[in-house]
Amino acid sequence: MEIYQASMADLEGVSALFNLYRIFYKQAPDLEAAAEYIKERLEKRDSVIYVVKKEGKYLGFTQLYPTFSSISMKRAWILNDLYVDAEARNLGIGEKLIDKAKELAAETGAVSLSLSTAPDNFSAQRLYEKIGFKRDEQFYHYELSV
Repeated sequence: MEIYQASMADLEGVSALFNLYRIFYKQAPDLEAAAEYIKERLEKRDSVIYVVKKEGKYLGFTQLYPTFSSISMKRAWILNDLYVDAEARNLGIGEKLIDKAKELAAETGAVSLSLSTAPDNFSAQRLYEKIGFKRDEQFYHYELSV
């Protein structure tokens, strides 16, 4: 099993996983749009994508976006997407991807790594809490669709 930062050579494999990730979150399948989105992220380098492969098969990915903390005056990372193919679950792949994200945060001097998940995604919540993520009970999260 190998884990590394994705490049344009991984576009097809990452896009397929990204499409499955979106389907998991109840979005209509759209492999073409998924590929265009991932291609744009890779070209613009406005996210960092790590991928896990074994014997040429893409098993999982995570995508992180940079942000900043005004309070600490430091960089922070948003672990925005994490997906492991259904056939590869319970092999520790999610944890390996998060470990890679933690390495990135440390290497870039980030103050934090944050994420969100659905309230009913209990398996993800267990993983995040096992690794040491703490549920935010101090702030409310708001969103405005525009």
